[in-house]
Amino acid sequence: MLKAKKILLCVTGSIAAYKAVYLLRLLQKDGALVRIVMTKEATNFVSSLTFSTLSKERVLIDFTENDNWENHALLGRWADLILIAPASCNTIALMAHGICNNLLQAVYLSATCPVMLAPAMDEDMWKHPATQRNIQQLIHDGIKVLDVAEGELASGLFGKGRMIEPEEVFKEVIHFFSKKERFVGKKILVTAGPTVEPIDPVRFISNHSSGKMGVAIADAFVAEGGVVTLVHGPMTEKVEKGINEVSVQTAQEMYSACLKELSTFDIIVMAAAVADYSPAEKSSEKIKKAQDFLRIDLKKTPDILVEAGKRKKENQILIGFALETENGVENALKKLDKKNADFIILNSLRDQGAGFGKDTNKISIFGKNGFRKDFPLKSKRELAYDILNLISQHP
Repeated sequence: MLKAKKILLCVTGSIAAYKAVYLLRLLQKDGALVRIVMTKEATNFVSSLTFSTLSKERVLIDFTENDNWENHALLGRWADLILIAPASCNTIALMAHGICNNLLQAVYLSATCPVMLAPAMDEDMWKHPATQRNIQQLIHDGIKVLDVAEGELASGLFGKGRMIEPEEVFKEVIHFFSKKERFVGKKILVTAGPTVEPIDPVRFISNHSSGKMGVAIADAFVAEGGVVTLVHGPMTEKVEKGINEVSVQTAQEMYSACLKELSTFDIIVMAAAVADYSPAEKSSEKIKKAQDFLRIDLKKTPDILVEAGKRKKENQILIGFALETENGVENALKKLDKKNADFIILNSLRDQGAGFGKDTNKISIFGKNGFRKDFPLKSKRELAYDILNLISQHP
């Protein structure tokens, strides 16, 4: 897959620099041509000799060496991909602000190819508002920022901020180079996250949906050339640049937003966890704690998937999700028939590692004429591409 692909692997000052050694070997084994740029700080963790021996290339650290000047502009143009792994908090800040104080930064600012980075830092640094602003700026600039992992950190604490494992970075690189554009010119509607149904100005009815699955699907469509509108309820998931975001609160708002231009979409994926019921009346003032029992009358919310099924045009593909705790297959098949969907994607809260708030999921996809395909537990990002593969094969 990576045969003859030119990758500039940039290593910065982090204890995770050792992971870059394994990453280098994975890239080379798959046929990539890899050159190495290191910051001076990175050499405190792994020697340049290690990388030069394995890559069989001179490792570049400074602008000059033995009266020779490193042409950073040519380096930035040589690569098919610049991969910064690990990317320290400091390097991320320098990149976000366009500061050119070392060879790596000069290469980055001269690059004409895509850039991908794998952050690595302590949890408090990762969560700091300044770091998160810098990350958002890089995403806005078109940089592919990979997730961080959760686990034991160099500080001895346990939390988020670890660089993901070399195998995961390698998969992201493989995906980058295998990226297809199967959905160029296609208009896609995706829903994600929960809805919030207010009881009074303070309280509401909702669920634990994080929006991760819907966002992963939207990201995958954009990566393959689709024109994506993402209608989502309250969530904290980051959305890739290029997606038309429509933020809503209630089921009624999501219903209205989805149906507004429903007929214009080629593909509709309803991944949101829409509330089935909302309070029949919303109190204009905060309800006081006065009685031992409080009764709240609920009314059904509009069923977006049912309405989309009624309005579905011949050339549209409609996909719904079913999250179940019991009788999953039976309920998914009923939903497939009742809602006139082309596919229903079933997942269960009973499957360990699947469901709300998780980065992984385990799904089964049901279609017409007895179609069924099961997928093992894997990342929601990977499952998003499994779903796209299925859609691309749909007649």
